[in-house]
Amino acid sequence: MTDDRHGPLCVLGMGLIGGSLLRAAVAGGYPAWGYNRSAAGVQAARGDGFDVTDDLAAALSRAADNAALIVVAVPMPAVESMLSAVAEYAPGCAVTDVVSVKAPVLSAVRGHGLGDRFVGGHPMAGTAASGWPATDPELFRGAAWAVGVDEGTQPEPWTRVVRLALDCGATVVPVVAEEHDRAVARISHLPHVLAEALALAGAGGGELALGLAAGSFRDGTRVAGTAPDLVRAICEPNATALLDVLDETLTVLSAARDLLEEDGSLADLAEAGHAARGRYEANERWEITDIDPGGRNWLERLRTAGQRGGVITCLAG
Repeated sequence: MTDDRHGPLCVLGMGLIGGSLLRAAVAGGYPAWGYNRSAAGVQAARGDGFDVTDDLAAALSRAADNAALIVVAVPMPAVESMLSAVAEYAPGCAVTDVVSVKAPVLSAVRGHGLGDRFVGGHPMAGTAASGWPATDPELFRGAAWAVGVDEGTQPEPWTRVVRLALDCGATVVPVVAEEHDRAVARISHLPHVLAEALALAGAGGGELALGLAAGSFRDGTRVAGTAPDLVRAICEPNATALLDVLDETLTVLSAARDLLEEDGSLADLAEAGHAARGRYEANERWEITDIDPGGRNWLERLRTAGQRGGVITCLAG
């Protein structure tokens, strides 16, 4: 039986998240190796001393031989091909992912017959940069890491995924796929859309506007520096939830515009937004301590705890 704490790890994809995960895992004592499609990415990782190959079959056969935890760390458009390879070369391995949407990944996993060994994951960490040169073993320290508690999740792979997240310095938030996707549409995917629109508005003012731009413009447009293809890969698979929150936001903006035109006032929006920001700053997490993996109703209890702000920062044993 593999040691749950530092069992072997196979990471598929050496972008910002996958590469940072490989770095963090190796630093934490995990025997770990990775796969990357591009030769340039493989060469860069190897140049930094990491065990990375461009031979997917070899990486997964090694995972099967060592009962490794496999981490799918590719954009959503490439997930199907990765899962197909996992099903062919390492169908008995535990599998997790770090993709920014959960319901489409879970559906694809089940379609490949891997559901009984799968636990969804999503570290809420990142930068506007991408690729191996941007990787950082400290990227996940202090970050929230969503870990799936969907129906059918098994205790052993779930514990391995949670321990990996904790060993990378993250705090675990238990959540089911659909609720995760609705939440990240609001706090991750909508900000990408708004940042792009704000960047366009600033550029529309010409050199003078850009020359006067300061902190609020810089901070509000930070994620617009993300590669366009990556923004699409993050946001488009969550289109249904993103459309809902976009409609909600457009309604808020339309009401603010009408009030500004009629009364010269932004009071309603400014006061409501200030109060909402205050809720974010005052938000407090609490530790989940009384739910054992595999115990009675453990998945539903973890789901409810996560909805109420409960998190996991340590595991017994």
